[in-house]
Amino acid sequence: MTTRVSKSRSISRRRLLTTAGVGAAIAASPFRISPLRAEEANIKIGFPVPLTGPYGTEAQDQVRAAQLAVAQFNDAGGLGGRKAELVVRDDKLNPGEAATRTLELVEKEKVNFVVGSLSAAVQLAINNVTKERGIIFNSISQSDAINQVPDFSRFTFHEALNPHMTSGAVGRYAFPKFGKKVAFLTADYAFGHEMVRGFLEVGKAFNIENLGDFRHPIGTTDFSTLLPRIQALKPDILCISNFGRDQQIALRQATDFGIKKTTQIIVPVLSHGSRVAAGPQAFEGVIGGCSFYWGIEDKFASTKAFNDAFRKMYNGKLPTDYGALGYGGVRAVLSAVKNAGSVDTDKVIAALEALKYDYYKGPQYYRKCDHQSVQSVLIIRSKSKGLRNESDVFEVISTEEPNEAHLRTCEELSHKA
Repeated sequence: MTTRVSKSRSISRRRLLTTAGVGAAIAASPFRISPLRAEEANIKIGFPVPLTGPYGTEAQDQVRAAQLAVAQFNDAGGLGGRKAELVVRDDKLNPGEAATRTLELVEKEKVNFVVGSLSAAVQLAINNVTKERGIIFNSISQSDAINQVPDFSRFTFHEALNPHMTSGAVGRYAFPKFGKKVAFLTADYAFGHEMVRGFLEVGKAFNIENLGDFRHPIGTTDFSTLLPRIQALKPDILCISNFGRDQQIALRQATDFGIKKTTQIIVPVLSHGSRVAAGPQAFEGVIGGCSFYWGIEDKFASTKAFNDAFRKMYNGKLPTDYGALGYGGVRAVLSAVKNAGSVDTDKVIAALEALKYDYYKGPQYYRKCDHQSVQSVLIIRSKSKGLRNESDVFEVISTEEPNEAHLRTCEELSHKA
């Protein structure tokens, strides 16, 4: 899929809102009228995300929110009148496809920056291309590897949480409350492995007992051979470290097997898209972590402003967790461009490293050694009663505030002091 988004004051927001979907909205670009002029003038942000596949719902939310960040930059005058443009590619949740599409963005589309991804393995493939060609990449997907040598480069930034932060926060909340006997059901790729590593690391402080790690491939539709084996171990806690449709199916089947009657289920990333798709029964009582929830708008003015802008642009719809990452990843880059007064790579890197920002959930900044965004982690629980609207599916039960002590040290990541 090849799509391009351009935003300026001349675009009709009504036209955007009445399109059938993200692809149609992207295709509505007015710059087709004079493509040469647009190619020369626009600040291009490549945006590879998995629009097709099991993470498609989350990816579409990323695109919508990224469009908002571009629109706000352009509505504020851009960079001395120079507008931004979002150039979207479907990475199909495949590292090889992602590398090809990113190379296309760099060499054919001549993008100035890249923001995107929704898979640990895919973002590393994107990062390999961008760092070889000296293009800033701001990743909006969880990964531990992208922050450490040798995957990291000075061009690499990481807006998303990483598994060490996420599983650490969830573990610190859950292990003292629900028991020491812990079993794992894990997606068998980098994301799952890194989450389990994070749970085990934080579990040392609570003397948890690892009953076993049961792994499955992405796209598994039947967990009936794994769940009875887990249930027989009688864990106090079951950590399900997967995402998207895998998470939905695993939780439905765990509910059917009655595991929740004796075991607290926790997930490192509790996705809004998955909860809405699977419904309240499958997610009832499940606890997890996330980087953003629209419901904290009573706590942060930035959340309220982000929610209101998103509502206005998308006919009352509220942003999701992965949508917020798309917004933050693009807005951070464009803010750095504005602060630098330039799209020069070195100047924008320096501006990103100096950036202190609060775009959607409270204060954040990029740690200099690994360009990880230091930020809060929300601990949420799925709910089914007293819903204020269709997006009101979680309650925030705890917040772990931004703290570099919850990150792996620069030395652990092999960065020089």
